Formats: sequence, C-alpha cells, structure tokens
Amino acid sequence: MPVLNRIADYAAEMQGWRRHLHQHPELEFQCQQTAAFIADRLREFGVDEIHEGIATSGLVAIIKGQGDGPTIGLRADMDALPIIEATGAPYASTVPGKMHACGHDGHVTMLLGAAKYLCETRRFAGRVALLFQPAEEDGGGGNVMVQEGVMDRFGIAQVFGIHNAPNVPFGHFQTTPGALMASVDTAYVHVTGKGGHGATPHECVDPVVAVVGMVAAIQTIIPRNVYALDEVVISVTQIHAGTASNIIPETAWFCATIRCFSPEVRALLKKRFHEIVAGHATAYGVEARVEYDWGYPATVNHPEQANFAAEVAREVSGDAAVNAASVREMGSEDFSYMLEARPGAYLFLGTGPGAGLHHPAYDFNDEAAPIGASFFARLVERAQPMP
Repeated sequence: MPVLNRIADYAAEMQGWRRHLHQHPELEFQCQQTAAFIADRLREFGVDEIHEGIATSGLVAIIKGQGDGPTIGLRADMDALPIIEATGAPYASTVPGKMHACGHDGHVTMLLGAAKYLCETRRFAGRVALLFQPAEEDGGGGNVMVQEGVMDRFGIAQVFGIHNAPNVPFGHFQTTPGALMASVDTAYVHVTGKGGHGATPHECVDPVVAVVGMVAAIQTIIPRNVYALDEVVISVTQIHAGTASNIIPETAWFCATIRCFSPEVRALLKKRFHEIVAGHATAYGVEARVEYDWGYPATVNHPEQANFAAEVAREVSGDAAVNAASVREMGSEDFSYMLEARPGAYLFLGTGPGAGLHHPAYDFNDEAAPIGASFFARLVERAQPMP
C-alpha cells in the first residue's frame, strides 16, 4: 500500500500520539487538554500560525506552501464519548466514564501526521488550514466553528474530512457524490392526562394509552406519507410512564430519532409528526407538548470534490480499494455544516475487523493512521500543486 515513505517513518510516533489521546478523553466542547496537546505538536512541527479558543476549545493551524494559492481546509474532530471503556488495553482511558469510542483520537492523529509531513516538505501552493474541532458527538461544534467565521476568517476555499470505519476492509476508502450521511432530528413528546387508581380508569385520563396510540401512528408516516424510494428512519427509542401496577400515571413521555437525506422530506416528517401527536392528543383527551430538536443536516458531498478525493484515495490505496459510489448511511455528522459553508467531501477509511463505533470495546486501529495522513497530504499536493 503506497503510504508516503516519510509518513511511514512517523508510524511509531503517531501511535504514541494516538494512545496518549486515547488515555485522556474529553467530552463535547471541553477539549482543552486535547487541544493543548495538539498545539504543542503543531509548534514542534513548525506550523506558521495557531489560532486557539475557537468554539471554546477548537483550534485552527495554518501551514503556508510555496507561492500564492487558495487555502484548503482539513478537519479532525477531537471529542470522546460518555462510555465506560472495556478494551482492556494498556493505554485505556484514565478518565472514568469517558472513552474514545468513535476514533476521534485516530482522526486527530491522522491530521497531525499530515501536518508534520506538510510542514517538512511544503510541496504545495497557497495554504492549508488544519481544523481541530470539538463537540462532534454532542453540541454541533462544526456548526459553531462555521458560525464563528472560520471559513471566511481563514479564506478556506474547500474542506475535507475522514471518518474511520471498523469492519470495512483495512485501507479501503468509501465515499459518494451527494448525500453520504443522514440528517438527524430528535423529538420529545410530553403527554399529560389525569392520574388515578388503576381500578377506576373511567375516572382518569390515561396518558399511557395516548402514548401507545401516538407511537403506533407515527410508524405509518414512512409507508404512507413518504415516497418509497426516499430513505427515512423513524425510531421511537424511549417510552417512560408510571410508578406502580395499580396507578394510572398523570404523565408519560417518549422520544424518537428521525433521519433522512432530503430537506423536503425532513420538513414533511416534522409536519406529520406534529399533526399525528396533536390529533391523538385530541382523540384521547390529553395534553401533548412536542420538543422537536432540529439537529445536524445531511452530510452532502459536492460532486467535484468527492470525485477528486476518490482519485487521491486510489493513489494511496489502489483502484480496487476505493468505492466512489458507496451506499449512503443513516448515521449523522456535523461536518455537514462545513459542507454547507464550502465545497468539499467526506470519506470513510476502513480499519478492518473490530468492535463497532460507540461500543465500549472499540479501539482505533493504529495501522490506519499513516494511510489517512497520506491521503490528507496527497490531497493538498494534488489540489494545490506548486507553481
């Protein structure tokens, strides 16, 4: 596999960075120690500028090439998850209840490896903006960075990112033009009736029956309101009600995750969800309040950038190891906000067999880091060749 020779030389060093990060996970926007570690490495490499404190703990570093040219953005997310680690690794998390269960430690390591190479060689025109982002898992740090003006402030013309993919063949890349990952919205429905004794339901207004009716009716949205070829997921993931077998509760609530790819379908799902809840509330004589959290939009690759990224991936991993028309998936990503702000593309990099993302036994495959770093480095050199 043609990993850049210089980056291959960093493999042991990159493993050390990754395992340090794995031992010291941080959540959401509170990634200050992670950012400080990254900034220390970047200073050692000799980046030209470091801008810290973006989106609370994010940072942007600038590497200047040779001659004038545009600025290309490369993004890595930094945050971990509130999960108790079960890997048993000697470098396991030292922070109780927190672990890097999604490989963001690996994403940071790949971008650091590319940064070291680009600082040493500078075989490109214009500039590279390294975007180290907090709060991908919860909080939308990518959106906050965009809202704080990083694209305009640093003149970023296009932007790219990678996510690791366990159980995809090692070293294989997957991407596609257009929608790659779904939007995600979350609905919380709070139902209030009239509680009382389970033996006298005629004296009560039962919120449990109302919730059951709402949940059942919501499942009709996809087969009866959405075109059959539009991919949509509506999953009711929690229902909470009651305290004892002989009490009809006063209140009940449930929540659902709602995912799709089209803005028009997304708006339809929200409309129908509210209509069904309101109609059933009237039918059952309860009050219902909906909190509809409009979450991350769909991650939509720009065709030109997606095709170009696939070309670079083929250079790194070979033709047979790149699927440039992969099946899109229902997971979500806040890199979507950066792709709304600038042309760019997002790819998956296979890390081979192992526990899945967000599993307590998940661990990033360190052997994949030089591949991702080589992809980032060649992306810059191909996108912005020296004059």
